[in-house]
Amino acid sequence: QVRLVESGGGLVQAGDSLQLSCAASGFTLSHYAAGWVRQAPGKDREFVAAINWSGHSTYDTDSAKGRFTISRDNAKNTVYLQMNSLKPEDTAVYYCAASRDGQTFGSIVRAPPANLNWGQGTQVTVSS
Repeated sequence: QVRLVESGGGLVQAGDSLQLSCAASGFTLSHYAAGWVRQAPGKDREFVAAINWSGHSTYDTDSAKGRFTISRDNAKNTVYLQMNSLKPEDTAVYYCAASRDGQTFGSIVRAPPANLNWGQGTQVTVSS
């Protein structure tokens, strides 16, 4: 059974850091691109960052640039999101997504949500 399990969320103050982890089981995550998507209360899901299968190429949105870093450890079948200088507007549920058949980050950014494997999400709350 394919599973993605996120961890590392929590309640922090503005300016703090968190590292989210996404551990995969039931498939070899190292063969596929992966990414992070977040959803704030009352808002649509927002793409945050993506990484190709090898970890040598990444893509992130304006909201993540300069503060968030996506990385992966293929030996551990895990993808990470390091979040620094957190702001209250970063408060959201953060979801891990993995491509089912693509290696480039484009296969995350452009894929319909139904074509990706998803985790259950981890809550990040940033207080001001």
